[in-house]
Amino acid sequence: MDNPLKFAVLGGGSWATAIVKMLCNNQGKVGWYMRNSDAIGFIKIQRHNPNYLTSVTFDTSKLELTDDINEVVSRADILIFAIPSAFLYGELQKLTVPIKDKTIFSAIKGIVPETGLIVGEHFHQEYGIPFKNIGVITGPCHAEEVALERLSYLTIACEDTKKAKFVAKNLSSSYIKTKVTKDIIGAEYAAMLKNIYAIAAGIAHGLGYGDNFQSVLMSNAIREMKRFTKRIHNIDRNINNSAYLGDLLVTGYSTFSRNRMFGNMIGKGYTVKSAQMEMNMVAEGYYAAKSAYEIKSKFDKKVKTPIINAVYKVLYEGKNAKKVFSELTDKLD
Repeated sequence: MDNPLKFAVLGGGSWATAIVKMLCNNQGKVGWYMRNSDAIGFIKIQRHNPNYLTSVTFDTSKLELTDDINEVVSRADILIFAIPSAFLYGELQKLTVPIKDKTIFSAIKGIVPETGLIVGEHFHQEYGIPFKNIGVITGPCHAEEVALERLSYLTIACEDTKKAKFVAKNLSSSYIKTKVTKDIIGAEYAAMLKNIYAIAAGIAHGLGYGDNFQSVLMSNAIREMKRFTKRIHNIDRNINNSAYLGDLLVTGYSTFSRNRMFGNMIGKGYTVKSAQMEMNMVAEGYYAAKSAYEIKSKFDKKVKTPIINAVYKVLYEGKNAKKVFSELTDKLD
C-alpha cells in the first residue's frame, strides 16, 4: 500500500460492504479497513465478505484491505466511516496519525455513546475537523438491496456542495441514484431518529398491532422527527423528502431492517440482552433511544416526543412493552 487513495471505507459490516461495492464501480482502488484480520484473509481468497452480504463478489485487485486503521487513514483523502456508533469511539482511539486535514463522511446512523454527539459533531468537536470537511451518507437505502442491485437512492449531505457532489458521483451507478443537500445536521439526526421509530414499529408488530396502527405510528413519527430536528437545527427543510420521510418508511417497514427486527423481538417478550445476543448485527436504535431521550430532556421538555419516550421506557427502564404501548396509543393522532 504505497500509492495514495481517493477513498477509504472503515468498517466490516453490511453497510461498509455495500459502500465498498458502490465505490468499486467508479474507482480503480478503494481502501478498506476492518479490524477482523480473518475476514480480510477470507476476502482476499474467496472474494466476498464471509459475514455480511456474502452474495457480493469483489474484484480484489481494486481493494486495499488492511486491519491497520492508521495505514488506511494516512493514505486516503476521503474517509467513509461505517463503523457502528457503539464502537466508533474505541476504534478512533487507535489513531496515531492526524485526521484534521481529511474529509470525513459518516455512513453511521447513530450517536457516539461516550460523547452523546452525532458522528459529524463528534469529529468536529473532538478532532477539530471543520464542518465543510464533514458529510453524511444516508438513505433511504438498505445494504441488502444494494447487494441485489435493486434500484436504491442515497442522500449525500455536506456544507461544501462540491464535496457532496463528488462523493455522490462516485457512489452512483445504474442502480444507485443520488441527491445532495447542505442539511448535514438534520440529515444525520433524522438518520439516527428513524432507527428509534423502527424499533417502535417492531415492538408494535411483536405485540400484535396491525397495519392500521403502524400507519398511525409512522405518521406521528415523522411529525415527531420534524419537531426534534427543528429544535436541534432550525432551518427550512422539507421533512417529506426522501432523506427524512423516505428513510423512516423503509426502516420502519422493511424486513431487512435490523432495528425493526430488534423491536419485534422485544415485543414478543425477549429481554434487551437476549435480543442483542441473538442478532448478528448492531441495532443502532438501541443506543440512539437513550441519547435522543437525554438530548430532548436537556434542551426542551416541552417538545413532544411520545414515541421516543415509550421506546426509552421499554429499553432502559424495563417497563412492560404491552402496557407502555397501550398508553402510547392514547397519545397518537
